[in-house]
Amino acid sequence: MSASVNKVILVGHLGADPEIKYTPSGLAVANFRVATNERSGQGDQRKDTVEWHRVVVWDKLAERCNQYLKKGRQVYVEGRLRTRSWDDKDGNKRFSTEIVAHTVQFLGSGAGAPADFPPEETQTTQRPRRDVAPAQAATPESAPASAPAAASMEPTAPPEDGEFPF
Repeated sequence: MSASVNKVILVGHLGADPEIKYTPSGLAVANFRVATNERSGQGDQRKDTVEWHRVVVWDKLAERCNQYLKKGRQVYVEGRLRTRSWDDKDGNKRFSTEIVAHTVQFLGSGAGAPADFPPEETQTTQRPRRDVAPAQAATPESAPASAPAAASMEPTAPPEDGEFPF
């Protein structure tokens, strides 16, 4: 089987404060929307197009995002695309595509930035790599010097589809 890549990187602004919920097992999950814009045209014909992206974060990363992110705050989000489907109350099949983020970097001092929080902070949910033995998995000490410092998070995986609280 050939390899594939499912990776999303966004830099944008929050459209609203994150919403946090907890699964029945007590795992935190936060949802927020990020707006990105694209400029096209020249001179008087210049036009901005806004695209909205749904972002989902889990566990301690969800709690940190809920604590420090506010509407208008600029963020860097890195994760993967996931499409979920369900039947609505009328029996219609519905779909939602979202970004399951594993890294969120709080950028600038945007709206809602607390005075005691650094203006740029990276929050990461570290996951064990599947292609290497656990002893060989990357550690913060082995990260390149140019990479931003990441907060240590316990390895976690999103719950199964049936455990979503929304």
